[in-house]
Amino acid sequence: MPIPVVGAIVKAAAELKNIPVEIRQNHTDPIRAQRRELRKLLTKAQFTEFGKQYYFDEILKSGNILDEFRKRVPVFDYNKMHDMWWHLCLKGKRNVAWPGKIKYFALSSGTSEATSKYIPITRALNNSITRAGVRQLVSITRYDFPLGFYNRGVLMIGGSTELQHNKQYGYYAGDLSGISAGKIPAWFERFYKPGQKISRVNDWAQKMDMMVKEAPKWDIGIIVGVPTWVQILLERIIKEYHLKTIHDLWPNLMIYVHSGVAFAPYEKSFERIFGKEVVMVESYLASEGYVAYQMDFRKRVMQLLVDNGIYFEFVPFDEENFDENGNIVEHPKTLLLREVKEGVDYALLLSTCAGTWRYLIGDTIRFLNTKNCEIVITGRTKQFLSITGEHLSQDNMTRAVEMMAQQLDVDIKEFTVAGVRHDTLFAHHWYLGCDEPLDKQEAVRLIDENLCKLNDDYAVERQQAIKELFVDVLPTQRFYDFMEQKIGKWGGATKFPRVLKGERLEMWEEFVRERQVAESK
Repeated sequence: MPIPVVGAIVKAAAELKNIPVEIRQNHTDPIRAQRRELRKLLTKAQFTEFGKQYYFDEILKSGNILDEFRKRVPVFDYNKMHDMWWHLCLKGKRNVAWPGKIKYFALSSGTSEATSKYIPITRALNNSITRAGVRQLVSITRYDFPLGFYNRGVLMIGGSTELQHNKQYGYYAGDLSGISAGKIPAWFERFYKPGQKISRVNDWAQKMDMMVKEAPKWDIGIIVGVPTWVQILLERIIKEYHLKTIHDLWPNLMIYVHSGVAFAPYEKSFERIFGKEVVMVESYLASEGYVAYQMDFRKRVMQLLVDNGIYFEFVPFDEENFDENGNIVEHPKTLLLREVKEGVDYALLLSTCAGTWRYLIGDTIRFLNTKNCEIVITGRTKQFLSITGEHLSQDNMTRAVEMMAQQLDVDIKEFTVAGVRHDTLFAHHWYLGCDEPLDKQEAVRLIDENLCKLNDDYAVERQQAIKELFVDVLPTQRFYDFMEQKIGKWGGATKFPRVLKGERLEMWEEFVRERQVAESK
């Protein structure tokens, strides 16, 4: 995103109240805006194979396209969408679920799946993402940053821009951040860091070494990236150059844009890394599209982008709509924007300008203000824990660990938990990433107490079926080593799963045992 130059122009335009129409939010009524977005999507895709299959032309002629759309078009998860439609796009077929040929695919495995998913990226979706980025920039202009701030560098820590080229079918695949960064215009090169040469490097360790080496040459004003890897990079820079804080090197750093995971567990670490106040801004950019971003820096909530190429539906995240493994049922109850309530966890369905239709993105959100479409991310549909009916969400677990860390004044950078059999009943096994002394029994006792306060179902099951809690305290690096050595995915936008199940749990348990045996010798 060309923040420095465009930022100065947009700042002046904003102050004059002369922001171009394509940059402004183009609605006063979010429900009406969503109806308009769906109509545009259906109109554009009505002559595709997907549009013909599900009679988009008839939906457009109906009296209520919102209801008719959810009546005629089934809900898709990735496997269903891929097996029925996207595999044809990967073979080079045109006009499958969106007009034209798909030339780019974002590789995404989230944090639950072992194999990569190929998510279609169209020019329309790229334009949508760019437009959202500029809108977020406009929101920055409401705050009193000096004009010179917009001429500082932007450090974007993401995936490699060296994309995989499938010559047989003529498409490119890679991280979304890599696809986007690879399209940065030449005039922006002087602002974009770490620069194209480093961004093309696939090996994350090598890329990290190169960024540390080049860091003193940069004047960074904004950092964009997943907290885990931003933290690791900044700590390495501080150590390498014997700094007290990163501001000793980059005194003009004012904004950190984070996404991907809850920021609360990392907050204490970043307070030590930064020497000055830095504005924390959250964004919700998935491989499927730019979903939401934080408009008001004083409130840690994001606002859904309801007029930017995405149509939203919402599935209550409960036992009626999802099985015990987090898989959506065949005919879930879906709600429109006008039907949602505050304080309820919903799984998101997206229909987008990339041929994604009623697609389960895998995240759960909660509305804090339905009128303003203000949301927070609460977890993943596959990353909840309910082996006996305790219904622990990722938000519950993150908050419980955060509270424990504050109570014991420690820094927990990573954690994960698994539900396991224990005698004839069940137990929870916690793994905490901590690089300082920690009484593990006291830590798990406090996590238990905090969860009982946060979740009534957990409190009940803790007395009946969950008879024991186990805990291992591990070096934080252990989590990253596992992702690199066993999963083959680390760095960039990679995140360690907060809940481990099935094959991934077995791999983790074996990895931890192997390391413990090696350390005991």
